[in-house]
Amino acid sequence: MSAKQAPIFNEMMNGEDVRAAYRNLEQWYRSMPAELRSLKQSEAEALFRRVGITFAVYGEGGDPERLIPFDMFPRVLTDGEWRKLDRGIRQRAAALNAFLCDVYGRREIIRAGRIPEHLVTNNEAYEKAAVGFMPPKGVFSHIVGVDLVRTGPDQFYVLEDNCRTPSGVSYMLQNREIMMRMYPQLFMENRIAPVDGYAGLLKKTLASVAPKKCMSEPNIVILTPGQFNSAYYEHSFLADLMGVELVEGQDLFVEGDFVWMKTTEGPKKVDVIYRRIDDSFLDPLCFRPDSMLGVPGLMDVYRSGGVTICSAPGAGVADDKAIYTYVPEMVRFYLGEEPVLENVPTWQCAKKDDCKYVLEHLPELVVKEVHGSGGYGMLVGPKSDKSTIEAFEAKIRENPENYIAQPTLSLSACPTFVEEGIAPRHVDLRPYCLVGEKIELVPGGLTRVALTEGSLVVNSSQGGGVKDTWVLAE
Repeated sequence: MSAKQAPIFNEMMNGEDVRAAYRNLEQWYRSMPAELRSLKQSEAEALFRRVGITFAVYGEGGDPERLIPFDMFPRVLTDGEWRKLDRGIRQRAAALNAFLCDVYGRREIIRAGRIPEHLVTNNEAYEKAAVGFMPPKGVFSHIVGVDLVRTGPDQFYVLEDNCRTPSGVSYMLQNREIMMRMYPQLFMENRIAPVDGYAGLLKKTLASVAPKKCMSEPNIVILTPGQFNSAYYEHSFLADLMGVELVEGQDLFVEGDFVWMKTTEGPKKVDVIYRRIDDSFLDPLCFRPDSMLGVPGLMDVYRSGGVTICSAPGAGVADDKAIYTYVPEMVRFYLGEEPVLENVPTWQCAKKDDCKYVLEHLPELVVKEVHGSGGYGMLVGPKSDKSTIEAFEAKIRENPENYIAQPTLSLSACPTFVEEGIAPRHVDLRPYCLVGEKIELVPGGLTRVALTEGSLVVNSSQGGGVKDTWVLAE
């Protein structure tokens, strides 16, 4: 496994020629005067602010409510490219859920020697409270966000899986809404697969996993930590789209075998909770006793079949970065298939030989904490100075099991508006896979873009932006 970097794949250009999927957009860009583009960019920012599309970053000074940068040049995938991704994402979501059912049940994959037991049972995301419980329809992770990167015409890799509460789908939906409002002619001239069915599919998915004690149409709520959470806009946005209540822990209580919601007309039974808070805060009687965000007694009702929690407590063990390296093996073990989508080659610093290689090649590699997220707690070797690399080396030597490393991939680049016109910027893609009675997937996902020239970090908290993602229908 070599860390050598390959040339950057430009998704729009093939040398001097514009790829077929981008030809209409290239003409659109060339026919747009700079003043009009500037006006439209201001209009897009005003729309984002008007509807409250912000994300919160605390502890850095200034206004914590930030407008996410929106780039108006769409990212395009052909129908053929999407069909492969669709197949691979569905396969991966099925395997991850089979793994979760197994490790909280019979642990056959561990007994077969396909994955080390300590990686599972010693993992901080492994919840002993979930052992022996099978959630409705055998689904632990109901919304799976799969982060994909592209390195060539046919080369897509899975960078990581998000099985707990993946965020960002509101940006996917609003990016499309704003592009359709600002450039309706583009949607008349191009056959673009719609994404506006997502909220309906999400509600249908949540309803399909109602608990066994639910005898009528399930009452669904979204449980939020509150307005100071960085994704609060998304929580309220999805509740509004689905026509369900947005609640905080203080709005719910346990009585008898059920969870109830306080309303002006008296208590109302809750059947399905789409939670957007971490496991440790869900129930102070089961997890953190100091939690003010959860519902005392919630886990007892959950285990007795009185309520469904989506995604299920304990789902996070499947998206740990140390577990990630075994997902292709999960596909083979549970589904009897070869993976459609490959993992990025990964060194596990917990392994002596891997750690030795990583320490010798730090300037070439990306190193991540196994429990890290949001672009924090990582080293991008080629972009780091000597002192930063040396400080990270000390961290790895002190606790090697806490780190994995990957080659510095040449992420594909998409045209992005800059002051002087357009320029290629690195992108990734997060499609959202819904798992219930069926596995559902809307075409496309959230494209995140590293707006700084040469940067590979696309996270909004680290200065990245977003784009509309088109899947061209045949």
